Amino acid sequence: MQFQSTQTYIAPPDLSVAVNAAVTLERPLLVKGEPGTGKTELARQVAQSLGMEMIEWNIKSTTRAQQGLYEYDAVSRLRDSQLGPGLGGERVEDVSNYIRRGKLWQAFEAERRVVLLIDEIDKADIEFPNDLLQELDRMEFHVYETGETIRARHRPVVIITSNNEKELPDAFLRRCFFHYIRFPDPEVMRQIVAVHFPDLKPRLLSEALSQFYEIRETPGLKKKPSTSEVLDWLKLLLAEDLAPEDLKREGANLLPKLHGALLKNEQDVHLFERLAFMARRQGR
Repeated sequence: MQFQSTQTYIAPPDLSVAVNAAVTLERPLLVKGEPGTGKTELARQVAQSLGMEMIEWNIKSTTRAQQGLYEYDAVSRLRDSQLGPGLGGERVEDVSNYIRRGKLWQAFEAERRVVLLIDEIDKADIEFPNDLLQELDRMEFHVYETGETIRARHRPVVIITSNNEKELPDAFLRRCFFHYIRFPDPEVMRQIVAVHFPDLKPRLLSEALSQFYEIRETPGLKKKPSTSEVLDWLKLLLAEDLAPEDLKREGANLLPKLHGALLKNEQDVHLFERLAFMARRQGR
């Protein structure tokens, strides 16, 4: 089985090579890139392309590695121990009733091979990646409360995403196949847009993409608009039935039409307002 572009996802050749290499090596694929470049969507498309179920583990700042394996609910067991027979008290005898299976456990016990997405791993504590090293390496872990060892029936395809919010430990990086998703060039972006808006008129697309890349390259921009944001912007342009001429930016009108889809903080809006002010002064 080989991953390649799907009907709804354009995968550059180097990305397809990275996915297939990680699958062949049976290593986690660590994917980095700007927010909005399709890292999370990649896992969904890999699962679809390879005909696998996907299990998604969304990481937060409070997430602990143990939660991916299992959690023991001691509070519920204590509460049930206070109940009499027939009221739930008999459940206390079997500790497995109080074990909540995590995403890794679900992936390990799946009857068929699955794609396991560990999304935005860099949001968690710095020790989080290291705490998963053994489990991802050996594809097994021990449940101390029950004394059982959980082993993967089928080694899952593990895809890990990171927005580069913090550095990941070297020991963790050594165990991964790494790929950085470069921002799409105009030609690849045209292919991506064609998937979502096949009837978009060429002149409008050319003008919109020209402006989009000009905005991304504006010096001093705090947050460059991403792929997902240009797709939102194009959807709005179509909804407003705007022509290429309506998008022209000049003089005092340097802010793009419907700029709220592209510029996501006041500093960047003020930047374009300052550029417009300077352009007016120079035009006097």
